Amino acid sequence: MALEDEITKAIGAHGMWKNRLRGAIDSGKADANPADVAKDNACPFGQWLHGSTITASMRNGANYNAVKKLHADFHRCASNVMTCVASGKKEQATSLLGGEFSKISGELTNAMMKWKAAGA
Repeated sequence: MALEDEITKAIGAHGMWKNRLRGAIDSGKADANPADVAKDNACPFGQWLHGSTITASMRNGANYNAVKKLHADFHRCASNVMTCVASGKKEQATSLLGGEFSKISGELTNAMMKWKAAGA
């Protein structure tokens, strides 16, 4: 699949995480294992990002490296929110979701859009 298509799908999929985390906070139940959520190579975009179809020249580019780092940060932060939910720390989970998670999510989306606009 082309870079533009992968990024378009990833923006939508990662955007849905805020709703998923909000639902977990509201219900008080983590619907995923935080250790699994932390894995930045398990989601479809992460599998593509870490996979063999990305050329060496693309891997050396600033856009790829920015997205790769922010994608890992995104998963780490989502995992932290799930950990708080699983531990019954609703206020802390809400604070993370509205603060650090929202910041990283926005930065990741912006970086993906920049990469998509650059075409590689």
